[in-house]
Amino acid sequence: MRRLRAPAITMLIVSASVALCSMNLFGTSFTELSHDPHAMPWARLLLTTGFFNAMVGPILVSVLASRQTDIEHTGSGWNLAAASGLTPGTLCRAKLAALSLLIVPAVTVQSLGIIMLARFRGLSVALDVGPWVTYTALLICVDLAMCTYFLWLAAVVENQMIVMSTGLLSGFIGIFTLLVPPEIVQWTPWGYYALITPAAMSATAHSQPDVTYIDVPAGWIAGFLILTALIFTVVTHRLNRIER
Repeated sequence: MRRLRAPAITMLIVSASVALCSMNLFGTSFTELSHDPHAMPWARLLLTTGFFNAMVGPILVSVLASRQTDIEHTGSGWNLAAASGLTPGTLCRAKLAALSLLIVPAVTVQSLGIIMLARFRGLSVALDVGPWVTYTALLICVDLAMCTYFLWLAAVVENQMIVMSTGLLSGFIGIFTLLVPPEIVQWTPWGYYALITPAAMSATAHSQPDVTYIDVPAGWIAGFLILTALIFTVVTHRLNRIER
């Protein structure tokens, strides 16, 4: 994992994500909201975080999946693993387990970094722990779910630029799903970056739009995660039939 520079790449992308999610903390309007609990500053920050994570999340997992799998294509890794008794499907599942050791702490550090930066910038309102913990946990789950699709794609195509290009395109689709009604995006994997965000904007007559916390569709999210696990299990078993 270290030779693939995956930890360094993860740190770089997470740092960029924290910077993007925290941009509003340096705006002039932040000072007016940072001490007013009725302005819901933590909900506003969470909504911004959800927006940028819808773009960064797919890019992060696509890059990690590509880096983790490219060595198998370039170094005859599939054949070497088969000689050791490891089928391609088993190897892909092992890669997912290895990447989870990066994704889980990366997402956790990202959320903590945003919260700490907000405190440093003077946000004195009490932290809304529940929504932030919920979002962080669900973001980890969705990132891991998306990682399974990119791992499969990285395993079946030798050109890893296809994988990373798909990740970049997925990032833009993820942002677009934030503008689409939940009834539509819940049928797409990218839409779950929007559905897991427990904050939403509502129309108001004031200069600043209202942001409130909302309940996430737990049933749909659980269904998506279970379906993804089943799909990954099936496709990794089918990988064993592909001749390398």
